[in-house]
Amino acid sequence: MNLKRVIPTLLLGDSGFVKGQNFKNHKYIGDSTNVVKIFNDKEVDELIVLDINASRKNAPPKFEIIEMLASECFMPLCYGGGITSFDQAKTIFSLGVEKICLQTSSLLRTELISEIAQVFGSQSIVVSVDVATNFFGQRRLYNAAARRSLKGSWLEHAQKCVDAGAGEVLITSVKHEGLLGGIDEALIKEASDNLSVPVVAGGGVASVEDIKLAIQCGASGVSVGSFFIFYGPHRAVLINVPSKEVIEKKLSEIL
Repeated sequence: MNLKRVIPTLLLGDSGFVKGQNFKNHKYIGDSTNVVKIFNDKEVDELIVLDINASRKNAPPKFEIIEMLASECFMPLCYGGGITSFDQAKTIFSLGVEKICLQTSSLLRTELISEIAQVFGSQSIVVSVDVATNFFGQRRLYNAAARRSLKGSWLEHAQKCVDAGAGEVLITSVKHEGLLGGIDEALIKEASDNLSVPVVAGGGVASVEDIKLAIQCGASGVSVGSFFIFYGPHRAVLINVPSKEVIEKKLSEIL
């Protein structure tokens, strides 16, 4: 069976990897090198690493850390955070990273997507689209760096990024992120039904059943954070990834 991708997503803070809830209250989960080595041992499909402070602080990518991560990873690596220019993207690729993830820069200048895609190809660019839900249940495009919702349509923005050359879209529900309470099925389905590129679904995965459900909703990959990192009601840090056999068995139930 050709498995859909199940992708651990790690958030890089100032002194290592962290994980929070609804994009806040981040808790330290471990040293960058050690955490990556654990996922190497688990033989995961891919790894996404997002620097959550770079764009917020108008700081450039941490190239030394990126080089270290790329050298440690046995799986394809996608890196995002602070990328604002073609030259920065070029440097990151030269360090051994297979994909870059753009969010803040895609909100400011979609032309950057085209500039990178023309040289490195669309398959090398993932656009991260965070979606918030307001009090009335309305979905809004969310700027994670500015920590606020925007007026524009999240789907129109995602489509604009695809038109510019993005080869993949990472959709994350802010309302569900980090809570281990289940995924946003409707959001994943809407994104998958309307976008012509692979969609990676993020936010809320709490079980292998949720991974299966996201795939059933149309996602080609599932971004997983807390489910692979925390254990028990007190959210003790215990990185634990179900075996490929367990995931494959669950996905084989999809007709």
